[in-house]
Amino acid sequence: MTHTSGLVRYEFQDAFTADLTRQPLKVWKPAELLSYILDKKPPFAPGQGWEYSDTNYIVLGLIIEKAGKASYYKLLRKRVLRPLKLADTVPSDSRRIPGLSQGYAGPGNPFGGTDAMIKDGVFAVNPQFEWTGGGLACTTLDLARWAKLLYEGKAFRPSLVKTMIDEAVPARLGRDTKYGLGVIVRPTDYGIAWGHSGFFPGYLTEMLYFPEHKLAVAVQLNTSYPKDIGKSPLRILLELAAAVLGSPQAK
Repeated sequence: MTHTSGLVRYEFQDAFTADLTRQPLKVWKPAELLSYILDKKPPFAPGQGWEYSDTNYIVLGLIIEKAGKASYYKLLRKRVLRPLKLADTVPSDSRRIPGLSQGYAGPGNPFGGTDAMIKDGVFAVNPQFEWTGGGLACTTLDLARWAKLLYEGKAFRPSLVKTMIDEAVPARLGRDTKYGLGVIVRPTDYGIAWGHSGFFPGYLTEMLYFPEHKLAVAVQLNTSYPKDIGKSPLRILLELAAAVLGSPQAK
């Protein structure tokens, strides 16, 4: 979960994006996703470096199902979504996701080959492939609520929050930024913040929780094409945080 395994990213392999685009109806199995990187040389030995890789989360999903003796989505609904009343968070396990905004991936998009990711209510590719590497669609409000619940110890045991942060290792995600157990730990003008970024062709997400202020902020954009935005989702999020917390210079 700290991305120190050395497992290569599968989702940006040319062979995978080509097959994903060519077979939009295909329902992907985890073992099929992993097959795209089995012959790839690791960037480093386990524990000897850092590189973000969704492949780590696919492997984690296999562990979850083995330990939980049920499908990941069944366990997610039973243990997280229903108890926490996250009614506007749903699995993105189908080419049809009701209520989802159109997303724009820009020219040259390797995931489906189109700018607009949805046509007549159907995705250009099957988002089901993400599984435990993302695999959810939600409202921005639900995402911010999840951040509050997770980082304030209301989703799982409070001791797990400490473990998530304490296990953080240096990560190439910005100055003095670290990566813990599924969490980006970064310095801000409002103290250390915990959260995560998200990418899916046509969509970008940023979420941060500021523990010193007990504030959660989430941003979702329906484009993943940088020129359409003008500034990073993280910058937008920090500007929203400033609107709530005031100028850091005044504190």
